Amino acid sequence: MNGITPRRNTFIWLIALILVGYYVLTRFFELTGSFSITSSPSGTQAADMAISVDLSWHAPISSNINSLSSAINGTGIYGFIFNSSTLPQGTPYGTYNWCNMPHVRRTEYPKVNSSYALEYVEVIHRHHKRTPYASNTFPVESYPWYCDDEGLFYAGAPLPTHGANQAANTYWSVYTSTSNPLAPRGFNGTCQFPQITREGLDDSWQHGKDLYDVYHDLLGFLPKKYDPKVVSFRVTNNVITSQVASMLVSGMFRGEEHENVPLLIQPSNIDSLEPAYSCSSASNKFSSYGAGSSDPGWTAHLKAASDLYANLDAISGVSPTDSGFHMSFDHYFDNLSARLCHAKPLPCSISNPSLCVTQKMAEEVFRLGQYEYSYLYRDAGARTLEYTAASYGIWIAELAQNLRDAMHATDSASNGSKKKSSGMKYRHNVAHDGSVSRLLSILQIEKMVWPGMGSEVVFELYKGKKDQQYYVRVLWGGQVLKSSNPTLGVLDMVRADILIAYFDGLAGQGAKKIPSLCSV
Repeated sequence: MNGITPRRNTFIWLIALILVGYYVLTRFFELTGSFSITSSPSGTQAADMAISVDLSWHAPISSNINSLSSAINGTGIYGFIFNSSTLPQGTPYGTYNWCNMPHVRRTEYPKVNSSYALEYVEVIHRHHKRTPYASNTFPVESYPWYCDDEGLFYAGAPLPTHGANQAANTYWSVYTSTSNPLAPRGFNGTCQFPQITREGLDDSWQHGKDLYDVYHDLLGFLPKKYDPKVVSFRVTNNVITSQVASMLVSGMFRGEEHENVPLLIQPSNIDSLEPAYSCSSASNKFSSYGAGSSDPGWTAHLKAASDLYANLDAISGVSPTDSGFHMSFDHYFDNLSARLCHAKPLPCSISNPSLCVTQKMAEEVFRLGQYEYSYLYRDAGARTLEYTAASYGIWIAELAQNLRDAMHATDSASNGSKKKSSGMKYRHNVAHDGSVSRLLSILQIEKMVWPGMGSEVVFELYKGKKDQQYYVRVLWGGQVLKSSNPTLGVLDMVRADILIAYFDGLAGQGAKKIPSLCSV
């Protein structure tokens, strides 16, 4: 026994030394932020070869937007614009404009230095301004809304279209019949609720032109003419995204307005862009803390705004028991902001026309809406990341694969490989506020806002000319996005493999984690 003891002591000291060394290294990497072994919401780690990333939730910065006191007791709307697609004279581009959010433009575009080559771009943005959803209109509106200055074209045509049987250009024209005794809810007139308005169509066209001015005229990246082999457009099953896409494509590739351009779309029950796929865990998570829940963190602002609700209900004719209008400020926000964006007056009571929604009341609704989105997608803690990673995990997995494919295509071309790979250089997604909000939540944006009309996130993939490594830059509203997550940080030329590993850690490569997460 005495002959074995020294060996045992040596072994114990060796184990202790290894454990101490592991602890010291771990603390070093955690403090420097360059490497983290912090567990993800599901308790797992992302690893891609030797890459390890922080998958945990990190709080956004404190600001007026996520301050309940500012939302209830503040004045104005933090300098945000809510009454025009055009900024007031002297207001710098980049200012939050709900009616027409800032996006990539040549004038403000932060150009990367010449030691990097742009290899791939993917854009996702919310549709442009529209009429409100029918569910967000009041039982009876005090004035009509006309859309006679545009046509919503719906048609089917044989492909190829140069055959003998040609399709007519048909569009919907809303009307009411004197023989139909039923009145529509909300606005009378000639609009669909929702539909992209004439002004929203013009904003969509300009958005496309601005992107082309940067990625073709400035950078020489996009082809002069539309080429489906290198450029693609994708929409959701909600027709308003197709209405935007038709104008945006025309703005980008001017002179080709009559070309047939396919809009990629996934089946409605599995669409990842909107998103529309079923995910019970995400729904249950949101129901536990979000709109309609009894979570104190959520209900606090609703209780604090009870006087505002009472005044709005009295004017609008909305029942105080209408859950759609009272589980959040979404409905009142949409109704009032849509009016102001189209230079329409704030509403008055049908029974008492002298009783009207004031600008001050509208501004409080808008402050509360901003507060809600910050809470739902960032401030409610790790639950927000768990919810969005599950409900938008398929789309980020698609994005990660698109980045992989672009890197493979570039490497194959430089190596002279004959192996076929996607030559797609530019993908464009027209989506919704719920799409962009989930993405910003996953990226753990430092300062969350409600994504307004046309809100845009751009992913640019670059290859270093010297080190031959790949990097990603993420632009939000035309400028570099800042994340609270230390792995991501300022998303300006972040190593592509790190961003991909982060997405893989949340959703799995090929979104392999989503079926089990969503119980599908």
